[in-house]
Amino acid sequence: MRIPRFYEPSDLSIGETHTLSEAATQHVSRVLRMKAGDQITLFNGQGSEFLCTLARVDKRHVDVDVITHIPLSRSSPLSIHIGQAISRGERMDYAIQKATELGMSCMTPLFTERCEVRLNNERRDKRTQHWQQIAISACEQSLRNELPRIEPIQSLQEWLNDVEADLKLVLHHHTEQPLGDYPRPGSIALLIGPEGGLSETEVSAALEAGFQPVAFGPRVMRTETAPVAAQAVLQYLWGDLS
Repeated sequence: MRIPRFYEPSDLSIGETHTLSEAATQHVSRVLRMKAGDQITLFNGQGSEFLCTLARVDKRHVDVDVITHIPLSRSSPLSIHIGQAISRGERMDYAIQKATELGMSCMTPLFTERCEVRLNNERRDKRTQHWQQIAISACEQSLRNELPRIEPIQSLQEWLNDVEADLKLVLHHHTEQPLGDYPRPGSIALLIGPEGGLSETEVSAALEAGFQPVAFGPRVMRTETAPVAAQAVLQYLWGDLS
């Protein structure tokens, strides 16, 4: 049976007794109903994981004894920063979850011309926190020990002005440039438009900012499918998928 795995945003050391955060406590005690003596794995997002034994379990508090430190990073050697146009409901959650599983380093949610989502400042902060939690849960499931960053929402032009990468790509089906023609990059910025696509003005702005148009096959993908398919190809070419 696989040992349950949780994100714990704290410094951990072998030999210490540590009290779990509220989120991990609820999952251990109320969802899984684990007992003292059971084992769990913790990771704190810094590239390591820790094998722990439950020392005390009740509904509001869970203490663990930290037994073993495993310095194991499962991050891809290819850094991928996705600029993702915001989509409605679970589509954005899906894009973040799957992009995290495939090794994304960072995602910046973007407002674009055809984006149908409008958020005030308070709702922006709440959505960003929600999306970061989606990424954390994906790390727990996929055995990642380092968290991808979910950046605050930006306008497309702000992101185009600020993002840096060895290779900048915009998904645009009007191109026949093979990815294999590019030299191996260490970092990639990948721009993905909304359900209605990027406008011609936005594509032109991306090209002026140094982005190269790229298509992943002859079919037009949904906005939540695009980061999954694109990252699979990029990680196969230059990352750690084989």
